[in-house]
Amino acid sequence: PSSVPGSPGDLVPILKRMKRDWVIPPINVPENSRGEFPQDLNRSLRYSVTGPGADQPPTGIFIIHPISGELSVMKPLDREHISNFHLRAHAVDLNGNQVESPIDIVINVIDMNDNRPEFIHQIWNGTIPEGSKPGTFVMTVTSVDKDDPKTANGMLRYKIVSQNPESPTSNMFTINNKTGGIITVAAGLDREKVPQYTLIIQATDMEGNPMYGLSNTATAVIKVTDINDNPPEFTAETFFGEVPENRVNVIVANLTVTDKDQPNTPAWNTVYKITGGDPTGRFSVPTDPTTNEGLVTVVKPIDYEISRTYVLTVVAVNEVSLARGIHSPRQSTATVSIRVIDVNESPNFEPNPKLIKLEEGMQPESALTTFTAQDPDRFMQQTIRYTRLSDPANWLRIDPNTGHITTIAVLDRESPYVKDNMYSATFLASDSGIPPASGTGTLQIFLLDINDNAPHVYPQETEMCEKPEPNGFNITALDGDLSPNAGPFAFELANRPSDIQRNWTITRLSGDFAQLSLKIGFLESGIYEIPIIITDSGNLPMSNTSYLRVKVCQCDHNGDCTDQQHIVAAGLGTGAIIAILLFLVLLFVVWMKRRDKERQAKQLLIDPEDDVRDNILKYDEEGGGEEDQDYDLSQLQQPDTIEPDAIKPVGIRRMDERPLHPEPQYPIRSAAPHPGDIGDFINEGLKAADNDPTAPPYDSLLVFDYEGSGSTAGSLSSLNSSSSGGDQDYDYLNDWGPRFRKLADMYGGSDD
Repeated sequence: PSSVPGSPGDLVPILKRMKRDWVIPPINVPENSRGEFPQDLNRSLRYSVTGPGADQPPTGIFIIHPISGELSVMKPLDREHISNFHLRAHAVDLNGNQVESPIDIVINVIDMNDNRPEFIHQIWNGTIPEGSKPGTFVMTVTSVDKDDPKTANGMLRYKIVSQNPESPTSNMFTINNKTGGIITVAAGLDREKVPQYTLIIQATDMEGNPMYGLSNTATAVIKVTDINDNPPEFTAETFFGEVPENRVNVIVANLTVTDKDQPNTPAWNTVYKITGGDPTGRFSVPTDPTTNEGLVTVVKPIDYEISRTYVLTVVAVNEVSLARGIHSPRQSTATVSIRVIDVNESPNFEPNPKLIKLEEGMQPESALTTFTAQDPDRFMQQTIRYTRLSDPANWLRIDPNTGHITTIAVLDRESPYVKDNMYSATFLASDSGIPPASGTGTLQIFLLDINDNAPHVYPQETEMCEKPEPNGFNITALDGDLSPNAGPFAFELANRPSDIQRNWTITRLSGDFAQLSLKIGFLESGIYEIPIIITDSGNLPMSNTSYLRVKVCQCDHNGDCTDQQHIVAAGLGTGAIIAILLFLVLLFVVWMKRRDKERQAKQLLIDPEDDVRDNILKYDEEGGGEEDQDYDLSQLQQPDTIEPDAIKPVGIRRMDERPLHPEPQYPIRSAAPHPGDIGDFINEGLKAADNDPTAPPYDSLLVFDYEGSGSTAGSLSSLNSSSSGGDQDYDYLNDWGPRFRKLADMYGGSDD
């Protein structure tokens, strides 16, 4: 079967042979048929078609006559939807048996110009720098047409319909009619005059045939971008400002400029540079980011006495360079006139700080130096007064008018206010301005060391066992002075009391260390004070007797004191032990304070070399040749060494007698008594004797105790009585040494 073309524009399907034609099988016709004629001989075949558009979606577009095999289209076709159909034709007999293999039928839909061009975007945006040359590419616009691009129906052409504004010409741009590329065709793009152009672009198919082609339009918006073709220009030739002297970070003047370029862009932002009038760099001109103004600012102090006015030359430029061919005009340079205002300035010490060196020990009212300040206000008649602002040790005084500094106390390098040999004091200088101004100056005194501090033993306390092993320990000395007024030191034991050198020995180990050793193998538990004479190495050496406090205790096998263990063993808890220790410490502090107070009391009016107390104790006798050798001389001991069995019966007692109540048994102190002890002892005994009505005659200096009866030596109560042996010659006592010279003075000589 086949079809023939119809009128133009109609679709006529044609069955084309694919590979081979169908083979018609033999047809059997009975003879002598009486049926109606003509009689159809093909009733034995049936035709059908399958595929998209027939029995597959979209169905019902194509049908085939089952007997004649005529193929027909039942609906309008759209090439833009389906451009061709692939069908398959089938032929079967009446029993449904396949007579021939199916054949393929391809139906092509012929394109018609039924679609207009469509732009991808309705509005196109592009940019072009101002001042661009002709032929500069701007952008490309694109349109599409659904018709067949291989035919004139889908071939597009572009053109610019209109330009707005038409300045400086109406044809500033052109478009490639095939590609849609827009370029400039004229010079004169100026953003400051025309910042934006709007173009209407038309696309037409049928190769742009205005009679048969379909068309559409879109808008192209072209922005002219800025370049730096306009330099900044000052609004005035001269700007004025004023500033007080010595002020910094102060805005003196605001410089304003105009720039036709686009605001807040590098071509508009202004940078200000000082090109003259500020050789010392006392001003700067930063830019206000909001207003684009130049802020003339003082960055270094200005001195009115040096310069009263400043005339600056300032140039304004942009952050980016000017476009090629553009030059800065005269209006890009301005003058700034600044007047300096005089203010009252603070006086200045020179030098500050001031350093002087001198030896410590300078006495009060000694002249040190003159520390004065200068008033920088040369054009103001003012006076300056000086006061002391900081003097930690209160050593100095300054004359309020002259600045002359004198001492009011001894300068001591070892003072806690001296750090690294340096003492600092601060002074204030105030002028008479209104309001007054003041300045400070520091005086640094470097104190040179002198030998004004005696060394003392260190440590001051130590412990050792009753049977020490080893039997010695190392000691050193501390001296507040510096070398060479400190070490090396010389160590030696004091001569008094005599048991010190008998029990102890000291050996020098080095210039700063010595070893104190025990001569005897056993020392009873107790507290001992060992007097050690230490001498430094100063040009005029200083010596001092220091007392080393040695605690002798019972020790365990490890060599540790067991006193604390005895307390714990007694059943006391930790809290009780702490309370006892605190109580003992408190008693010790009270005893030390009382002892120091007694030592500071009035000294005995006897030279320590003539101390008769040591004579009595040393020789253990009161004379020779008298009949008193059977007396109990133990009664002549000091009251604090009398045993309890020597206590008198209760009665009126003097202060030099032993108290009635028993006292704890402590070991005898090995340290030599302070000279004040015996003096206080005698004075208190004398006072007690004067107030005791039962005492012997009232001119007695001191009564120690009753010494027995029957002495042939007579009474000593009256030194001037004839019975006292006043006619005897006591001058021989002068030959016994300095310790008996006092007795010779008391008993010998004239009657006066």
